[in-house]
Amino acid sequence: MIAHVRGRVAAVTLSSAVLEVGGVGLELMCTPGTLATLRTGQEASLPSSLVVREDSLTLFGFADEDEKAVFELVQTASGVGPKLAQAMLAVLSPDGVRTAIAVDDVKTLTKVPGIGQKGAQRIILELKDRIGAPTGRGAAAPAAPAAPWRDQVAQGLVGLGYNAKDADKAVEAVSEQAGVSTGATTEVDVATMLRLALRMLSKA
Repeated sequence: MIAHVRGRVAAVTLSSAVLEVGGVGLELMCTPGTLATLRTGQEASLPSSLVVREDSLTLFGFADEDEKAVFELVQTASGVGPKLAQAMLAVLSPDGVRTAIAVDDVKTLTKVPGIGQKGAQRIILELKDRIGAPTGRGAAAPAAPAAPWRDQVAQGLVGLGYNAKDADKAVEAVSEQAGVSTGATTEVDVATMLRLALRMLSKA
């Protein structure tokens, strides 16, 4: 198992980061919050979890060990794979996941794309005694500006399971809320706009 990856950040995309380790570029799938902490060209160390399938080996990277622990724990629930586990951490913080499960908050869990009411009830039932109490840790820092921000945010939402129509509506809404033109290509914090869009969609 690969417990963590340390190296120079070679690239950051909407859903992953590439860290150069010993001349080899390792791609790690990450949440928007985790990607927001990374800067191309700088050194980074990410706790990681290797998911092995018959036809693939996928590395997932995390902002800290807490995020990694929740990612791995929720996958022990029936019907929760790595993609859904990552979506949970994209919409909710680790403490948000813990709290929702601890207080039987089905509504909050169903804000995650791919989790319906029955799925949320099952997750609560299977994990309530094992998820632990909230730690009170804060959220990740915002990312640096990137462009073209509108397409990046919309594509990020689609990658998390939302349809293109809802993604476009969310982009329009958060741009108005933030007072940013949808045609802007500079000085727009993509990770922050993506989190705002996720929050808006989760309340819909």
